Amino acid sequence: MTFPFHLLAPPDPATLPLPRPARPADGVTLLRGAVYAVPDGSRPLAVDVWLPEDATGPVPVVVFVHGGGWRTGLRDDLGPRFRDWRPGPFARLAQAGFAVACPDYRLSGEAPHPAQRDDLAALLDWLRTRAADLGLDTGRTVLWGESAGGHLAALTALTQPTGTISGCVTWYAPTDLPALAEDRPEGTYDPRDATGFEALLLGGAPADLPEAARDASPVAHAGADSPPFLLLHGTDDVLIPARQSVRLAEALRAAGHHPDLRLLSGGNHLWVGLSDADVAECYTRTVEFARRCTAADGEVTGAPPGRG
Repeated sequence: MTFPFHLLAPPDPATLPLPRPARPADGVTLLRGAVYAVPDGSRPLAVDVWLPEDATGPVPVVVFVHGGGWRTGLRDDLGPRFRDWRPGPFARLAQAGFAVACPDYRLSGEAPHPAQRDDLAALLDWLRTRAADLGLDTGRTVLWGESAGGHLAALTALTQPTGTISGCVTWYAPTDLPALAEDRPEGTYDPRDATGFEALLLGGAPADLPEAARDASPVAHAGADSPPFLLLHGTDDVLIPARQSVRLAEALRAAGHHPDLRLLSGGNHLWVGLSDADVAECYTRTVEFARRCTAADGEVTGAPPGRG
């Protein structure tokens, strides 16, 4: 007698019950840990979904992608400058009328590029499938990430089908992996090193995998159909030089766009070196950008930045 091995397959995440809702802040519902994908040979991938209560119709979506050098990180962590915010940054976005999705993705110790980009594409598919259940208008979706998460947000935004993404925000993100050797101070980065964060993402030293390094670089995917971009980077970033955001802005301009590039004087990685007011301004600018990019027909919010 043969065994029906198809019964061992996991259930379709699109059919699983949604988590029990919590109420972490006034006017906010949180569905924590909904499974959106079960990659073969990997752990299930989950997403936290923050929703505004009492919405009168489908709401726009912000997908936040966490950082951590592609090696570590928590899906709901915006960094140390925001951990004491009450309410937190995602609850505030929900209070402003957005749904916020904070997903896991496979880390570099689990799978190399392009697994992370594939995971975020699967997350977008899941959101579209569950849009009616969650009250989402996924036709109005902004991607946002910090550090390695900003890299993945940009890479995903630039490789999704035309019209899928309404806008993208990156905070101090790497965007051109082959150029890191030029942008980082001499002696601080070796593209032949197979143990660095970028090498672990690619599955080998960047110098040995030039095609993979290029494919993993958002600059290589900027084109005529790219969505609007807001790029924020500190001038004193010692981990990811601000030149990396400049490179993506230049690539987008060459493709006919007008990205909003903001270089913050004195800012280091994770916004170290900025005042609390400057950090809050980075957040406010991000929310305002998302609002402009996702404005419904008839809303007067100003033209979305970044389009040519």
